[in-house]
Amino acid sequence: MKIVIDDLTEEKRLDTYLADYLQDFSRSKLSNEIKKGAVLVNSKETKPSYTIKSGDIIELNIQDSILKIEPENLPLDIVYEDENMAVINKPSGMLTHPTTIETSGTLVNALLYKFGNNLSDINGEFRRGIIHRLDRNTSGLLMIAKNNKTHEYLVEKMKNHEISKKYLAIVKGVIDENEFTINKPIGRNPNQPQKMGVYENGKESISEIKVLKRFKDASLIEVHLITGRTHQIRVHLSSIGHPVYNDTLYGFGKMKIKTEEQVLQSYKLSFPKPFGGETLTFELEPDEKIKKVLKFLEG
Repeated sequence: MKIVIDDLTEEKRLDTYLADYLQDFSRSKLSNEIKKGAVLVNSKETKPSYTIKSGDIIELNIQDSILKIEPENLPLDIVYEDENMAVINKPSGMLTHPTTIETSGTLVNALLYKFGNNLSDINGEFRRGIIHRLDRNTSGLLMIAKNNKTHEYLVEKMKNHEISKKYLAIVKGVIDENEFTINKPIGRNPNQPQKMGVYENGKESISEIKVLKRFKDASLIEVHLITGRTHQIRVHLSSIGHPVYNDTLYGFGKMKIKTEEQVLQSYKLSFPKPFGGETLTFELEPDEKIKKVLKFLEG
């Protein structure tokens, strides 16, 4: 398996990056594999502590991770498409891309069936076409690149904060302020690798919050992401005592109405059309999960 590193992944250790990418291998197992020479960077053996750089090529010879990702004829809600890209409405419950254990039923499987080889491969076979991701149980808008030139263009626009991503969320408790900003650094939990947290040595993370409606013990909010860290919205809201409704990983606790984990939707997306100059904006109605919880709260 080969992974070509893009410039979003600079300043990461090799073992840390692979643990994030493969998800189902622990960092310690990957460190051992690197030490055994099963992982090459630019055709050379290296150390787990190697800092990966833009343009690096990682080759994995770990038997468990060499998997072929098959195209699958899955329902695909295409909101927009042109010759360079597409915008997809990903449903809640669907993984954005495969992992070493879960290789079917993901958005990438559906994209491969629909677009074949007309997908960027900068992030490797597991993430064909994927520029940014949504958690399994977060629904909503995702940009897909059909070629590497478009992929690089959109990544650069994200780095320069020229792409606007807004989310709808229902959170626990009543938020008093109408609008405010959360600026807290986020990093990986050293004891629970699947979980993120607020840490002084984490990466700068900024979320702008706007309260849309208040209920007896909940709030409907809009979140504008200024940065795009893993689990950023969920971590930030949990850190101020307002976890996302039904987000059991980040402290929501017991609930009175069942939904598939966090009630969170990427509902609005604005970006410059690749090589076209105009700004494209797409907005979704609240998804079924949000509607279900709103109905319960309003009742």
